[in-house]
Amino acid sequence: MSSIAAPSVFVASWHRSTRRKNQDSRAAQAFISVPGTQRAVRASSRRVSCSAKPETVEKVSRIVKRQLALPDDAAVESSSNLAQLGADSLDTVEILMSLEEAFGISMDEGSAGRIVTVQDAADVIEKLASGRPS
Repeated sequence: MSSIAAPSVFVASWHRSTRRKNQDSRAAQAFISVPGTQRAVRASSRRVSCSAKPETVEKVSRIVKRQLALPDDAAVESSSNLAQLGADSLDTVEILMSLEEAFGISMDEGSAGRIVTVQDAADVIEKLASGRPS
């Protein structure tokens, strides 16, 4: 059994071997539990994604806030949806261009199309900055 602990999420996974008609199959299971809740959620995908560093999320939040001309007291968090913050398609393109310039990266159309929230943008930026495919 392996696990990863973070301040707000605990992830555990293990493999279960079964025998069927002389075949050994390994079924992987992953459970995610959030402290303060009464139940764990079984993950339906084996893909695990690490969140971006808090400083990356903060920088993305500042850029989004500036590009959308939001007031200083406006809450822009990692879970903030760009469209719900008032970004139309042109605003989103301008935000992405500002992020590329600020982080010294270049996003392809596929990566840019997956960005819906501030966290999505921060995750893509860190993958591109580290040289991993996004």
